[in-house]
Amino acid sequence: MSVAMHWSARSKLPEVGTTIFTVISRRAQALGAINLGQGFPDYDIDPLLAELVGRAMRAGHNQYAPMEGLPVLRERIAAKMAALYAVRADPHTEITITQGATEAIYSGIQALVGHGDEVIVFDPAYDAYAPAVRLAGARCVHVPLVPPEFRYDWDRVRAALSPRTRLILFNSPHNPTCTVATAADLAALAAVIRQHDITVLADEVYEHMVFDGRAHVSVLQHPELRVRSLAVFSFGKTLHATGLRVGYAVAPAELTGELRKVHQFNTFSIAHPLQWAIAEYLQLRPGTGADLAAFFTAKRDRLRAALADGPLRLPPAQGTFFQLLDFSALAPPGDCAFAERLLTEAGVASIPLSPFYAEPPPLALVRLCIAKRDATLAAAAAHLRAFIEREGRAGA
Repeated sequence: MSVAMHWSARSKLPEVGTTIFTVISRRAQALGAINLGQGFPDYDIDPLLAELVGRAMRAGHNQYAPMEGLPVLRERIAAKMAALYAVRADPHTEITITQGATEAIYSGIQALVGHGDEVIVFDPAYDAYAPAVRLAGARCVHVPLVPPEFRYDWDRVRAALSPRTRLILFNSPHNPTCTVATAADLAALAAVIRQHDITVLADEVYEHMVFDGRAHVSVLQHPELRVRSLAVFSFGKTLHATGLRVGYAVAPAELTGELRKVHQFNTFSIAHPLQWAIAEYLQLRPGTGADLAAFFTAKRDRLRAALADGPLRLPPAQGTFFQLLDFSALAPPGDCAFAERLLTEAGVASIPLSPFYAEPPPLALVRLCIAKRDATLAAAAAHLRAFIEREGRAGA
């Protein structure tokens, strides 16, 4: 047996390949396609943030930061929690700075579940969830969000519980469906787990990106959920700078202690100058995040208006910086095949939803990223209209 075969046989994730985001972005670059697939902005960050990063490095903040995160940054986060959500979070015992939201999710899962445990995951689910659960020795129990509304079926969630259920992964605003949970959803979640020893890990990275008069409701705001939830947030999303890889987790002291046990042996500490820069930025820009709903609503509506008269439908996204595209009037269901056609024939990269299901239903939807320059969105819309016209001529 070769070495390669030997390690393949011992793989902990034998069927897991390269994430679809990486695959699509690589292909988009190779083909010169407009990348509305992977969720990253193509416009500049605030120059002040760049200046503050350089200033922090020049000031000598270049060695290890405290394991749990820079105290002044955690204090600014606590102030934000109080101002936005009326949540009192102790910056010393309840807030941890992490290597982006993904590390917070991974470390949280490793800390909270173990061999033989079960974790409720709502499909379509962000692709980092299931591998982290499996690496902890636990098992995902997939509860689907059924298109086109992608709403929670709490009776189905209740039926999925077992004596082994230890964690529920809850994501709102939801990626990739662009839906937003309501206060009623949180009340239902609390009721479902009330009599059980179950913790909630809430992915709330798109907290500021909620549209059409909606407000983000955090698990931290619900009294029952607050004491048994770990909520995860992202500065990369809020500051239009996904490459920062700085996130944070907020949880009761006991849960935070368990998270930190894993975090300290995972990433240990997060880039020191970035933490100083973000802390300074939050002080100088106290309203950080407040303008994002209007900012992304305008981009969503611009893309929808550009495609309004054609067969491709864009149901209004409720949140995130994504927009679903419904191609059911143009082609039979098959989202991966349609995404491939958009990439190779229209020159626009998108993300199909079926890879985020354990058992995908028939889907005529792909996800587009709206966190792009207006010129990028206009060019993508022009490419899509040209594709539609060619389809029409071919079918005539």
